[in-house]
Amino acid sequence: MNNAQLNELKQRYVASGAASPAGQFAERAENALIWDADGNRIIDFAGGIGVLNIGHRHPKVVQAVKDQLDRVMHTCQTVMPYEGYVKVAEKLSQLTPVRGHGKVMLANSGAEALENAVKVARAATGRDNVICFTGGYHGRTFMTMAMNGKVAPYATDFGSMPGNVFRAPYPVPYHGVSEEDALRGLRMTLKTDANPHNTAAVVLEPVLGEGGFYAASPSFLKAVREICDEHGMLMIVDEVQSGFGRTGKLFAIEHSGVEPDIITMAKSMADGMPISAVVGTDKVMDASGGNSLGGTYTGSPVSCAATLAVLEVFEEEKILERSQALGDKLAERFAKWQQDFACVDNGRNLGAMAAFDVVSDKANHTPDADLAGALCKKAREKGLILLSCGLYGNTIRFLMPVTIEDEVLQEGLGIVEDCLKELTQA
Repeated sequence: MNNAQLNELKQRYVASGAASPAGQFAERAENALIWDADGNRIIDFAGGIGVLNIGHRHPKVVQAVKDQLDRVMHTCQTVMPYEGYVKVAEKLSQLTPVRGHGKVMLANSGAEALENAVKVARAATGRDNVICFTGGYHGRTFMTMAMNGKVAPYATDFGSMPGNVFRAPYPVPYHGVSEEDALRGLRMTLKTDANPHNTAAVVLEPVLGEGGFYAASPSFLKAVREICDEHGMLMIVDEVQSGFGRTGKLFAIEHSGVEPDIITMAKSMADGMPISAVVGTDKVMDASGGNSLGGTYTGSPVSCAATLAVLEVFEEEKILERSQALGDKLAERFAKWQQDFACVDNGRNLGAMAAFDVVSDKANHTPDADLAGALCKKAREKGLILLSCGLYGNTIRFLMPVTIEDEVLQEGLGIVEDCLKELTQA
């Protein structure tokens, strides 16, 4: 079927809240390229929203999935366990920088990992409150919608959210929130809203994802760790988007040297297969009772096989080094664009987790969400998938595969530059 025929079916049968606004349908993909149902070639700078750090259909992952399909597809690991689950748990325990010996539970999605992290924290502390941050994004389930620091479009139409979730400011100096402001705000939240004696955990992204690709400084993360220790609260770090090599480390928190109590991960963990994980200190992870964590499909054999293959690729292909090198190339191009275009500002990156802001006034950092939207739309028309994000909708984020070929990268960056020229000269 072609794009037009598939769009007609989409309009008729797919719920409008779940339907993509895109008019093209993926037919096949390889590394950083997608071909649609009409045969058009498209460069992918979105990577399934950070899911494809080692590219579409990496051969080693594809082969691991095929091999697993010849053995076992599903048993439900709580009914009949299998090697893949415990091997993934072993690897993540060894690689994840939590305090002490790590233990692991596997789930299906980032939101599900965050839900379970909160469950574990409440069981381990006997406390209810959770503190999150402005701009944070943690998922679309009810608990994670309550935890998100951004309302639209995730929670706009869905009524009351779960209670015992409180908010503190995330440090974004570019928008007037200094590290000192953020720490003062966190302490004020503990004083005025969330009694520390009733607070189970502080949950934060070391680099805001949906909130705009702003990285917290190592000193801020260390201060949050100290505040948690002072009050006996757990520190939960959400690495769903920033993890698995995006920032030049396996996890972004490693740039700070801070060891959280719990880390959540998903997205690029299995290169497109659905899986997520909660990794935490053993005493914390073992706090809830038997059969209290899990689900029918959690840690499926096929997704576990893909995860183990991804970890092998990271070692064999030096993905962390390539992530840092990609980030350097993006930073260099952003710097040029900031000189050449009045609308491009605040280029930033931590490894290959890179973004810039589209503004109408650099001096006042005035967001221009309309121009950012137009840039993404024009890029799509020219054969490039580009995503915006941020509290103000004016951040352009770059999530192309770390494995992208340099000629494809330069072609895609050239399209962005051409679009900026056309839009600013119009």
